[in-house]
Amino acid sequence: MAQYELLNKFESIKHRFEEVEQLITDPEVINDMKRYVKLNQEYKNLEKLVTVFKEYKNMVDSIESGKEILEEETDAELLEMAKEEIELAETQIPEKEQEIKLLLVPADPEDSKNCILEIRAGTGGDEASIFAGDLFRMYTKFCEKKGWRMEISNVNEGTSGGYKEIVASISGENVYGVMKYESGVHRVQRVPQTETQGRVHTSAATVAILPEAEEFDIELKESDIRKDTYCSSGPGGQSVNTTYSAIRLTHIPTGIVVTCQDQKSQLKNLAKAMIELRSRIYAMEHQKYLDEISSKRKTMVSTGDRSAKIRTYNYPQGRVTDHRINLTLYNLQAIVNGDIDEIIEKLMIEENAEKLKEAEI
Repeated sequence: MAQYELLNKFESIKHRFEEVEQLITDPEVINDMKRYVKLNQEYKNLEKLVTVFKEYKNMVDSIESGKEILEEETDAELLEMAKEEIELAETQIPEKEQEIKLLLVPADPEDSKNCILEIRAGTGGDEASIFAGDLFRMYTKFCEKKGWRMEISNVNEGTSGGYKEIVASISGENVYGVMKYESGVHRVQRVPQTETQGRVHTSAATVAILPEAEEFDIELKESDIRKDTYCSSGPGGQSVNTTYSAIRLTHIPTGIVVTCQDQKSQLKNLAKAMIELRSRIYAMEHQKYLDEISSKRKTMVSTGDRSAKIRTYNYPQGRVTDHRINLTLYNLQAIVNGDIDEIIEKLMIEENAEKLKEAEI
């Protein structure tokens, strides 16, 4: 079994898995919510790794037992079965080894979090706002397909449609781990609705994806927050411009300002605004981690660099190009309708390849 070196890591991982399994049932750990949540996440990761390792070990054992049969048995049928078993295991092992190697690379601890989606119109005037609206619709459709929940917290509508700015929270399984690849500048090349001479224009919108901070991630002092209330604007029925339900929070030490006017209830708006404020403060620290990644990785796959041009949507040619991995697809209509899985999967593969190279497993 010397050639199957990954098996050497199995015992230590199994030992840690059993240790964590005991810890998450310890009342002292359960009472320390921050530690409990981290251990719970570690348990899930280790459980998957242990399962894959067991499958790998079974394949190796099949090869070893098959070789013993070939050496000791004379029955033709048994020998044939042993050969088939060895061949099958040997073809499956490389793929299983790759799976283990990826699982051994430390995951981004933020991947399992929910996220805050922020889309802002960039250069291009009214057309940029319309494009920001198209991007928001694309992500709405994508979230529907994933079974994720999206809640809008703040909207600033464009004069000719779309949005100058829109902020929403997305919750579900592994949301940030998928959506983080969307951070950056998105460009559109098309004839705008406002163009009378049929010329193609280039406009842009900025997408920011922030990991949603849990209460125990960031401690906020009430004395550091200024709270203002004002009347809501935009859609919302009779309560618009009549009740002071909209909330504006200012974090005095950092100068971060968040607003929420989506709910009719001031308390609900306050709760959503607090989540966003906590996430924005947390994101300032997380950005240091992202900057560290970008200095190491040439593709900048998941750096979250908001100034980086990441994707172009070219309507006349019906193509979408992701500039980070030089990927061009000619199914623009499907993509703007939320079918962005293929792009994200390819970005994930590229990032995983880089992680493996760094880890040298």
